[in-house]
Amino acid sequence: MTNSKKILSMIPTENEIKQKFVSLSAKYGYSIDFSENDKISSESLIPYEIILGSPSPSLLSEAKNLKYLHLAQAGSNAYVAEGVLPKDTLLTNSTGAFGHAISEHMLGMLFELYKKLHLYRDNQNLCSWKDEGRVKSVKGSRCLVVGLGDIGSCFARSASALGIKVCGMRRTTTAQKPEYVENMYPFSSLNDIIGEFDIVALSLPETPETIKIINEKNIALMKDGSIILNVGRGSAIDTDALYNALMSGKLGGAGIDVTDPEPLPPDHPLWKCKNAVITPHISGYFHLKETYDNIVNLAYDNLKAYLEGNTPANIVDFKTGYRKA
Repeated sequence: MTNSKKILSMIPTENEIKQKFVSLSAKYGYSIDFSENDKISSESLIPYEIILGSPSPSLLSEAKNLKYLHLAQAGSNAYVAEGVLPKDTLLTNSTGAFGHAISEHMLGMLFELYKKLHLYRDNQNLCSWKDEGRVKSVKGSRCLVVGLGDIGSCFARSASALGIKVCGMRRTTTAQKPEYVENMYPFSSLNDIIGEFDIVALSLPETPETIKIINEKNIALMKDGSIILNVGRGSAIDTDALYNALMSGKLGGAGIDVTDPEPLPPDHPLWKCKNAVITPHISGYFHLKETYDNIVNLAYDNLKAYLEGNTPANIVDFKTGYRKA
């Protein structure tokens, strides 16, 4: 008789790690299959009660037996939309796994823009020995971190250590203010304070509240020559407004790992902005081994908790798309 209790892992894993998941699953009467995203169809998901990984939301319509989905990513907005998951499906994400990697990427983009390293790289490709003039120091700059979760907090802590004066912004300000942040603000005050900062750094999920939170109106309120960083979701910024502000010189630069649309089409004018640093949504994922280890360990611990009847970490609130407090 075949085992009808099935788990699917879509997280790339080596044999030694696979065996850990196999042993854990078997202990509780489950079998586990391993597959890559490009080999999955909606029909193939039907047998599974538990899925670990990030299947395309469009494939989940046939997952009638799904009771628990653990995402190998932090962003959950596409999965909380009505009708994507079967009713009463437990959803958890990998919030907390990416802070170190993505915050370092943000710092890299910031230094690249402040020290004009992107311009010197362009010049190198042209074999041009050219002085690009004055640069800035991050020390003494003022930075507003919009979205002070795991990623934003890691960035804020590192930025503060470099002598940057950091303020934070959250949906709510009920949580205690971290010592490395000077002040905390709610989203509702963004337009009132955005003009005070040299750097605006976004690390936001996509929710109705965050779509185009940076737009033509508040870009006009920003300091001339200020910098925008975005590593959350591309939809947080009005792309046309960003392009216009970069081309006009209103903004000194933008470092963006996410775009709207995404992928950014080859003919999009944003590619040609001299003062834009664009990377293809790679600041997190599995590129840093520490991040990969964090994701795998969290998936294992959450699976173990679920199978034991305990509460997994990082349960997602379907109303907000955020991890429950």
